[in-house]
Amino acid sequence: MQRSELTQTRRWVVKIGSALLTDDGKGLNREAMTGWVDQMAALRRAGIELVIVSSGSVAEGVQRLGWPRRPHEINKLQAAAAVGQMGLIQAYESAFARHGIHTAQILMTHDDLSNRQRYLNASDTLHTLLQEGVVPVINENDTVVTDEIRFGDNDTLAALTANLIGADLLVILTDQSGLYDSNPRINPKARQLYDVPVSQPDLADMASPEGGALGRGGMYTKVMAAKRAARSGTATLIASGRESEVLARLHQGEAQLGTLFIPDLAPMTARKRWLAGHLQAKGQLVLDDGAVEALRQAGRSLLPVGVSSFEGRFERGELVVCVDRENREVARGLINYSHYEVAKIIGHPSSQILSRLGYSEGEFLIHCDNLVLAD
Repeated sequence: MQRSELTQTRRWVVKIGSALLTDDGKGLNREAMTGWVDQMAALRRAGIELVIVSSGSVAEGVQRLGWPRRPHEINKLQAAAAVGQMGLIQAYESAFARHGIHTAQILMTHDDLSNRQRYLNASDTLHTLLQEGVVPVINENDTVVTDEIRFGDNDTLAALTANLIGADLLVILTDQSGLYDSNPRINPKARQLYDVPVSQPDLADMASPEGGALGRGGMYTKVMAAKRAARSGTATLIASGRESEVLARLHQGEAQLGTLFIPDLAPMTARKRWLAGHLQAKGQLVLDDGAVEALRQAGRSLLPVGVSSFEGRFERGELVVCVDRENREVARGLINYSHYEVAKIIGHPSSQILSRLGYSEGEFLIHCDNLVLAD
């Protein structure tokens, strides 16, 4: 994907951040929303299918309830999200209705996408809505979500949505102009990057809160979202939503607007994308050097003999993370044995599984079809 090819894209996910939508936390900025909707309506007329991932419900709820400030209590935050989501969807529905376009509300948690059946159902529903010319508006279900089942940020949700529908392009509109090679707030000579391959090894370092460009403003999560979106071959553009006609200009391929992350790695299969999208793991396996090499270089399944230790309580079919001896993630996948069974068979050859357990669920701890390597 190059800038010149953006005019040929046909399916976009557009994520709009809270700082833009709520005028830095003051309630919904309906004037700005109308501007973005007008641009998206023009994209729809050009034949582009659109899905919106939108923040803003909590800030809108705080204002509607007349609270002087954003609360810290979980129950109040969730109440604000419930009230504010009504205003958020109402604003989108009214703005798109001016163009004769229907919208749909979809609220999700990570638990919805980690369940294979619900993942496929969500994909089918989104594809049906797009076929009918509807613009789905997606947000995290903040009213019911807990730390254990949340995405953590809407950048991640947007990337997983791009994987879910096989989007050509993920556009993240923010209050920042893009990714810089160093922090422009500290280094006046910092240079904005306009076109970068998503596999470039130092991207995370440049965006990190410790040493990177605009990391404190959330650039790190956006770079990670670009990497996740690339799993389905989706390109990502991070740009300032305050730029005039930003979506139209991005569609036209304007060269020095935002940062384009080019997906230069082979796309994953649909099942592998689903596995990679799991954010919460039930346990961790520590692999020896031989097992690490077998997974990384040969794409093999994981055998019990290659595991030196484990942590966590997990059941058959649940997601676990595989790490090397330095605790660096190597892969993650769905395990064939529970933690109780793993304790009895790790470090031993597969030929001993039957004698050590009295039964066998197969020779592999994790089959290669149910395993995905870390980025």
